[in-house]
Amino acid sequence: MTLNRYPCDDIAESVRAEAMRLGFTACGFARAEPVGEAECRYYEEWIASGRNGCMDYAKRYCEVRDNPQLLLEGAKTVISVALGYYPAEFQDAESPQFSYYAYGSDYHDVVKARLRVLAQYIKELTGCDSRVCVDTAPIREKYWAQRAGIGFVGRNNLLIIPGKGSFYFLGELVTTLELPPDEQCELSCGDCRRCEQACPAGALQGGAAVDATRCLSCLLIENRGELPEWVGKKVGKRIYGCDTCQQCCPHNTRAEKSEVPEFAINRRLQHITAAEISTMTEEDFRKLFRSSAVRRIKLPQLLRNLAMIQ
Repeated sequence: MTLNRYPCDDIAESVRAEAMRLGFTACGFARAEPVGEAECRYYEEWIASGRNGCMDYAKRYCEVRDNPQLLLEGAKTVISVALGYYPAEFQDAESPQFSYYAYGSDYHDVVKARLRVLAQYIKELTGCDSRVCVDTAPIREKYWAQRAGIGFVGRNNLLIIPGKGSFYFLGELVTTLELPPDEQCELSCGDCRRCEQACPAGALQGGAAVDATRCLSCLLIENRGELPEWVGKKVGKRIYGCDTCQQCCPHNTRAEKSEVPEFAINRRLQHITAAEISTMTEEDFRKLFRSSAVRRIKLPQLLRNLAMIQ
């Protein structure tokens, strides 16, 4: 094992600089310790109220979700990073609309690849181990991003980076490397309630709580069964996800166009028509979405969604 021969601050800045070199917009550090009691209680109440909807996975591994030390033996630090995905180009207005995050390659693969490089950098520099987490491991991403000083959780339940907005994917390295923690971000949305007012189905109830049984993004992506009839009156041209609560957010008026090449819009998706989707075969679906987050759903589910907008 490589000995830690550098002052802690020097290592911290080296790690942060490497994260920026890899293309991350922000990188912050927090102590790997149990999640605060208030946050745990709030989450338990959200689950108990049934507002997690069809997301049964939100009920699982709660003990691990509440303590990152259970994700990696000897964990000392949670490194949080953010990678921007705001599009440089958008879909045609008349096309069935996909959420911006699905325009390009699957963010799980893109963020994980960069975090693995960062983990290897830490290993070579210090000999310390790290575990990569990108939305799939049971970890409270937004909580740790706020603890690490990257931003704050807005009323739309998304992490908002001050001066940059919310169009960012989050990722974490839980590591045995001890790094000096950054100051927690204490900002908030204040009196602004634009996202609550703009939400098409009234899924935002204040306090960064989302009612997944009313959230169009959750219903169109996570729900594998029949959609409630009322969805057809609210869905508009949306076929995969919903960006309304971000599009109306004042923080996103300064959103920076992503420079991550993997997130550039798929040209076929940019101009796709309802007729093209309605006649898709399974092979067509696989070819178009083979590297996309849209592969999370299946063709029948996409056709179900399409039927709601026709």
